[in-house]
Amino acid sequence: MPKRVADEIAALPEPRGPLRRPCADLSRRVRLLAPLLDHLPASASSSSTPLADALGAARDLLRKTRDGSKIDQAMRGDAFLDEFAGVNRQIHLALDALPYNTFHMPQEVQEQVALVHSQFQRASTRTDPPDTQLSMDLAWALTDNPSDPALLTRISHKLQLHTMADMKNESIALHNMVISTAGEPDGCVDQMSSLLKKLKDCVVTDDHANDALATRSASIKHRSPIIPDEFRCPISLELMQDPVIVSSGQTYERSCIQKWLDSGHKTCPKTQQPLSHTSLTPNFVLKSLISQWCEANGIELPKNKQNSRDKKAAKSSDYDHAGLVSLMNRLRSGNQDEQRAAAGEIRLLAKRNVNNRICIAETGAIPLLVNLLSSSDPRTQEHAVTALLNLSIHENNKASIVDSHAIPKIVEVLKTGSMETRENAAATLFSLSVVDENKGNKVRAVKAGIVIHLMNFLVDPTGGMIDEALSLLSILAGNPEGKIVIAQSEPIPPLVEVIKTGSPRNRENAAAILWLLCSADTEQTLAAKAAGVEDALKELSETGTDRAKRKASSILELMRQANEA
Repeated sequence: MPKRVADEIAALPEPRGPLRRPCADLSRRVRLLAPLLDHLPASASSSSTPLADALGAARDLLRKTRDGSKIDQAMRGDAFLDEFAGVNRQIHLALDALPYNTFHMPQEVQEQVALVHSQFQRASTRTDPPDTQLSMDLAWALTDNPSDPALLTRISHKLQLHTMADMKNESIALHNMVISTAGEPDGCVDQMSSLLKKLKDCVVTDDHANDALATRSASIKHRSPIIPDEFRCPISLELMQDPVIVSSGQTYERSCIQKWLDSGHKTCPKTQQPLSHTSLTPNFVLKSLISQWCEANGIELPKNKQNSRDKKAAKSSDYDHAGLVSLMNRLRSGNQDEQRAAAGEIRLLAKRNVNNRICIAETGAIPLLVNLLSSSDPRTQEHAVTALLNLSIHENNKASIVDSHAIPKIVEVLKTGSMETRENAAATLFSLSVVDENKGNKVRAVKAGIVIHLMNFLVDPTGGMIDEALSLLSILAGNPEGKIVIAQSEPIPPLVEVIKTGSPRNRENAAAILWLLCSADTEQTLAAKAAGVEDALKELSETGTDRAKRKASSILELMRQANEA
């Protein structure tokens, strides 16, 4: 019944997290339909009508958002916003098919329903983009670099993850996601778990919450908690210490499944499904959740007893040589599903540790991943660029990535990829630009390749990439080699144009770049003055952002000094 479903939606608690606005808007519109639902004729009140189906879809989406991971909702904001647009469209079409203007309703009810109908119509087409600042914050927080506490505080505020109770609920949501995806890398659950740990360690500092957790941990040490089934190895039925995923998607304790494979078995013990390969992918997410569960329950995991073969493999990478070769063969295959899965595994492995990055590169993954940047499959493309980002963290891999002609393809991904893919492409370009300054001409060549493409974005404002280009150029300009390369690319005309006509954020970045160039070279100062930027700088020094005001005033002072010289 549409009325019953609408009542269920009205009873849902106030939405939280990054999607609270679309949740609140959808819930509000449904509540405004209540007078219409009270006047529905019997023929339109059944549970099988388009309106009932549409309201059911709205209820399910709101429940999923309420119970789901807030980190996941932030990372995949585009996909969730598309879902909300789809549900609004479904309700709009159901109202289109409903002749409510013929129902016996008061005139004011008719007018209210018509108004809400038009609201659903407008909401059926996405107009609001995801939170760009949040997307950029997440991109940086998910790198292996130490995270800025202020950055994590900002993310915590946007996600509404403030207390230990919030963190616990988020951990449960991630736990459920692990179970539903069987730890598959496509879910990006490892990144989410890593971010949750950073938020938990660096943001939540409430002493009362910590005291409560300590008291709880102390009290439960005196009882034996029941181990969740998902934390037990299907073979040994013991709590897993080093969970790994086999090709069937099932997770086992590493030592147990390794013994199974060493005995000559080629099937999954739990499902009896033939294994397409015998590589073991570490399930970092589940391992983290087990660790958190043990900590919360006062349980100390015994140290993992590896045999000599395991220890030898651990010193090199999480995969043995045969496993890495198998991954490379899957990258080369023409099967899109195989390529996507293999790129996803490499993405996870490259994020894990430096030994993995070295071994993956030595096995020849970089050129294969660069080729996949041109894949027609968006998920494969995302895995490939993110794997390259993770590999680029190791200094020696940067040159290999550049030598594989990756920069033009990464720039193309920056133009055409999904939101997450574009963010990771931008982060990859930044990582490649931060190279060892002692490598002479090599570093300048790398930065020159990046700068050329970024400057092209500024010259062609129709490409829609000015925001990303200016953000990267502002970072590059703060580096001596990067500043030289930018200065050689005739940057003054496009920067002046942005300062004159750009958005507040872009004017700020353009002014910051111009100040870095002018402070190092009087010729750049004179060129900017000749390009007629003074009036725009004066206006910016009065009306711009705080940072833009400072930069504009500093450039004007440099121009004054240049005139007096």
